[in-house]
Parts: sequence; C-alpha cells; structure tokens
Amino acid sequence: MTPSRPYLIRALNDWILDNQSTPYIVVDAGVQGVDVPREYVSEGQIVLNISVTAVQNLLIDNDAISFSARFGGVPMQVYVPVVAVMAIYAKETGQGMSFGHEPGAPQPEPPSTPPTPSTDSKAPKSSRPSLKVVK
Repeated sequence: MTPSRPYLIRALNDWILDNQSTPYIVVDAGVQGVDVPREYVSEGQIVLNISVTAVQNLLIDNDAISFSARFGGVPMQVYVPVVAVMAIYAKETGQGMSFGHEPGAPQPEPPSTPPTPSTDSKAPKSSRPSLKVVK
C-alpha cells in the first residue's frame, strides 16, 4: 500500500484552511532531501507556515511538499519530502496530527556534528519530537 501520510497532510491542510485557521507543519530537517533555510532550524526541526498568505505555489504531492516563501525578506524555494513531516496543526488551536515512522520510510541522517549537552541539568531528556507554540 502507498503511505497514508501525504493523504492525511492534504486532508488536514484543507480542514485547517476551511476553519479559517493557519496550517503549520513541523519538519525533521535531518531527513535527506529537506531543503529549508538552515538558520531557522532549531534542535533539528523547523516549523513552517504553509497558509496561502505565507507561501506561493504550494504543492503537496505523494512524495514532497514544495513552495516558495520569504524568510527574513529573502525568497527561497522550499522542498520537504513527505516522510520529513512530523506534524501538521492549526496555529490558532493546536489541533492537528503528529506522525510516527511509517514502514519503508527512510531514516533521518545522523547530525554532522555531535549534539552538545544541555547546560540545564534539570531539563528531562526526551527522544520524542515535541511541538512548540509559535507566536
């Protein structure tokens, strides 16, 4: 069977837009083929606004999400393989869906430099991705 992720992303994007909300996607920037502005990547992830007012030429096909957008006033073409999408949600409500690993999906590339240990020893270590509120 074909992966369900692209179908769910398209459906949730439509649902979020139909409810006059702003669709955001959380992307694993370590997956091979991800082309996003690296200066906006934090902890291996980037959150992207994919609303019609934020991007141009949005295409969500079975392999990837692509669009043109401006980052800090600089135009860029963004390309995100569907397997790199970790979640899609409405900015205003936080409602949406996060995705696990699908069988047959490629694993993310290991980071080129080892992560630096956190200076906050009280912060719990988590191997699961998390959503952050973006205002």
